[in-house]
Amino acid sequence: MNFQLTQEQEMLVEAVRSFVAKELLPHEEAVDRADAVSPELAAQIRGKAIAAGFYAFNMPEEVGGGGLDYLSQALIERELSKVSWALHVFVARPSKILMACKDEQIDDYLLPCVQGEKIDCFALTEPGAGSDANAIKTRAVRQGDDFVINGSKHFISHAGHADFAIVFAVTDTYEHNGRKRNAVTALLVDRGTPGMTIRRGPKCVSNRGYHTYELFFDDCRVPASKVLGEVGKGWEVANAWLTAGRVMVAANCVGQAQRALDLSLQWAADRKQFGQAIGSYQGVSFKLADMATQIRAAEMLTLHTAWKMDQGSMTDGEAGMAKLFASEMLGKVADEAVQIFGGMGLMDEGPVERIWRNARIERIWEGTSEIQRHIIARELLRPLLR
Repeated sequence: MNFQLTQEQEMLVEAVRSFVAKELLPHEEAVDRADAVSPELAAQIRGKAIAAGFYAFNMPEEVGGGGLDYLSQALIERELSKVSWALHVFVARPSKILMACKDEQIDDYLLPCVQGEKIDCFALTEPGAGSDANAIKTRAVRQGDDFVINGSKHFISHAGHADFAIVFAVTDTYEHNGRKRNAVTALLVDRGTPGMTIRRGPKCVSNRGYHTYELFFDDCRVPASKVLGEVGKGWEVANAWLTAGRVMVAANCVGQAQRALDLSLQWAADRKQFGQAIGSYQGVSFKLADMATQIRAAEMLTLHTAWKMDQGSMTDGEAGMAKLFASEMLGKVADEAVQIFGGMGLMDEGPVERIWRNARIERIWEGTSEIQRHIIARELLRPLLR
């Protein structure tokens, strides 16, 4: 791997960094206090992101997206994450699994999402099926030319803004190694479809303004033409997106940690105690050194994993390593930032407590740290346990 970024990548990083500073960060405190992003602000961010060429940067160029490689995408995610998810989500990255769209789905869902005319949400998690995704109970039964969906979803991010949901439902069962398994199908379900109800979920302390929702399906009927991919092969559609998503979460964590370090460095230089800047004391300076070292290690691991994804050689375990290490690193760095700021680190007059709160979700969503360890260990042991 060449560790030197190209001139184009350097320019891209600087452009995104400037966009975040000018268009997003000024709104962060107000959004956090209100726990909401107004429709007007959301539309403003989306429009400016489209004008700047950042919208749908994760989608292939042939459908109108940015066509960027995974390494460049990780660099953008690193910069965007220096502001809360409530704001940078509107620099949209449509679900890559929409590339499975076919026929009229391309014009109805894929292209409008890339062009900023529609927003999707990913509806997999259920109250009884978080880490154990195969345990989902939402079912879709074939009736003539339709599927009838019954069940519920929760922790569905951004569903309140979405025009449609990519819903995963059991459509059949089969035997595998003596165990019954679910055959899962992905379906495109439009907002307002009779039988589907969207309701705001419990309030989360992380990323205020970026809400999760509950989805309920009561004899919700959708045409068979809304199947995304193939019937019974929903996991094939989902897994390609989930694995890559873990690398981008790792990049998000690196960006948040870097912001925490930058704030801590400035505070350590400005804050005086006993007649000296607190950064001159080893109790603080050593924390800063450890924070910087941990961030650099996570960044190198993340960018290397993104590079391997571009080469087509990344494994699930490697994606898990990046997500695990970077998210746990962020937790440590955010906690140290609070410690360096002292009492002011927990006051909502500054961004440190916000970074600290927001950091906690990263070890849970997109696969918990425990799940990542399971994936990594299974990959390590598989050749030896045959």
